[in-house]
Amino acid sequence: MMKPKNNHINYVEFKAHNLEAIKAFYTKAFGWKFTDYGDTYVAFESSGLAGGFEKTEQPIINGALIVLYHEDLETIKTNVLELGAKLTIDTFSFPGGKRFHFMDPSGNELAIWCYD
Repeated sequence: MMKPKNNHINYVEFKAHNLEAIKAFYTKAFGWKFTDYGDTYVAFESSGLAGGFEKTEQPIINGALIVLYHEDLETIKTNVLELGAKLTIDTFSFPGGKRFHFMDPSGNELAIWCYD
């Protein structure tokens, strides 16, 4: 596995109401492989770009979240905020790393992550 590069799109995250059904669909349709992380998250691979599905009960309007990588999360967070982005979810930890979400000046939500 190659080390992620700073400022590159590294991951895409979707929403799903039923993780078992979504795994069955993408496995049968495209041959994707899945790894469960608890009851509310499943990661996928063999898709060209790593990603995951987060379980939600909310209506799904725009279910895709583009996730970039940066090894210095605090510096890149400061940079995007100084350039007019709005913080939507402050830095939080997850298994293997941490990330934050922001809204770009046009209203697109993205996230940036790094390893712990």
